[in-house]
Amino acid sequence: MDINGANKIVVADKLTRKFGNFTAVDSIDFTVSGGEIFGFLGANGAGKTTTIRILCGLLRPSAGLCLVDGIDMGRSPERVKRRIGYMSQKFSLYEDLTVGENLRFFGGIYGMEREEIESRRKELFSRLGLAKVERRRPAELPLGWKQRVALASAVLHRPKIVFLDEPTSGVDPISRRQFWTLIHGMAAGGTTVFVTTHYMEEAEYCDRISIMDMGRIAALGTPAELKAQFDRSTVEEVFVHLLKK
Repeated sequence: MDINGANKIVVADKLTRKFGNFTAVDSIDFTVSGGEIFGFLGANGAGKTTTIRILCGLLRPSAGLCLVDGIDMGRSPERVKRRIGYMSQKFSLYEDLTVGENLRFFGGIYGMEREEIESRRKELFSRLGLAKVERRRPAELPLGWKQRVALASAVLHRPKIVFLDEPTSGVDPISRRQFWTLIHGMAAGGTTVFVTTHYMEEAEYCDRISIMDMGRIAALGTPAELKAQFDRSTVEEVFVHLLKK
């Protein structure tokens, strides 16, 4: 694999992660370019979340090469922390702080200056429609609003790449569509978005998608390419076809 191509923000080359005798991620290869929306699909246990945790520096690979913004995640995972944003499956904000206090807190963790935090917070509140809930605590908000706050905290420091792990899980269809509008807005501004999802229709919104099965990549390409390759009319049909093999 060519790992030196221009504009490659993520490179995985024979990336592997084992837990004892269990191989969660089995020698996978892929690259992600700057400003791309890259979808990671797969059933529970397919290896999606483990891969994201490696890319975010939360797990070290057992073998293979993994580069994020040029940083070798097997050697220096701590160096990548301030260059990325990460929104986990589980709601990760502090329930005893207000929405505004949460963002100020995370800005401090990212090493941002107070003036920069306030400027960016106002910008995100306007873009995400969060101004009216600034003084409320996350526990008081519906799930769709909580996810917006979590997204704001993940991109507060203007990361080059943001990892969204099941960001719309449990969210109603209207809120999911609104969330994807926000994702496309981020990508249009140059942010690379790496997203996992269980919703097959959301895969159609991605520039490219990878379908994982039992720790391996079963298919990789644009939605149109995969539908043509497997002679199916939707990504969901491609997904079901691959899992039946």
